[in-house]
Amino acid sequence: MRYGDVLDVLDGGGAREWALRVLGEISAGGSGVRGVRHPLGFLCLPLVREGDLGACVHLWTAAARRARSTTSQVHCHSWDLVSHVLYGQVRNVHAVVTDTTGSPTHRVFEVVSTPSGDVIRPTPRTVAYAPGRAELFAAGDTYTLAAGAFHSSVIPEDGEAATVALGRGRPGLNDLSLGPIATPLHHVRRERLDDAETARAAELARRSLWTSNTPGG
Repeated sequence: MRYGDVLDVLDGGGAREWALRVLGEISAGGSGVRGVRHPLGFLCLPLVREGDLGACVHLWTAAARRARSTTSQVHCHSWDLVSHVLYGQVRNVHAVVTDTTGSPTHRVFEVVSTPSGDVIRPTPRTVAYAPGRAELFAAGDTYTLAAGAFHSSVIPEDGEAATVALGRGRPGLNDLSLGPIATPLHHVRRERLDDAETARAAELARRSLWTSNTPGG
């Protein structure tokens, strides 16, 4: 599987059938895919990594334990995002971030990913944050977000959702997160799911996708 293949599937309108097949292969075992409990609250099933290009399935579910965030859900990527909603609803909340040293609400943290996890490094930049425009996307919708734009992805409480997320890296940009001003430099280990947990997550997503698109489901 290649990045361009996944993009072609989304462009061609075949995301549902493709996702059912891929999730079925993962749930059957032997695919080599190992899920990750992401600090932003979802399970990530990584599918493609080609240099600065990547594709994953993101799964939000109350059926799985979520990783704890040490900063906040407000972040910006160093890569351009294309996100396709497989099922459920995703609210993309744009952030209004104003640099200030007088009365800041948050500090900007640089997130540096390493093989053993993420290094969360405080920067000198402090900001005032407020939620901005919110966009609601449902099953079948595709949306894009440029690198460097602060935002948060919000799932309805007790809701279930999954997306196909594609990223194209932008040289010179960093992954950033907003967090409490006094938070020090620290390291966060990203917990990998074992084979059985990965298979269960993929099967949950496959069943949810199937029933959400089946009459009467």
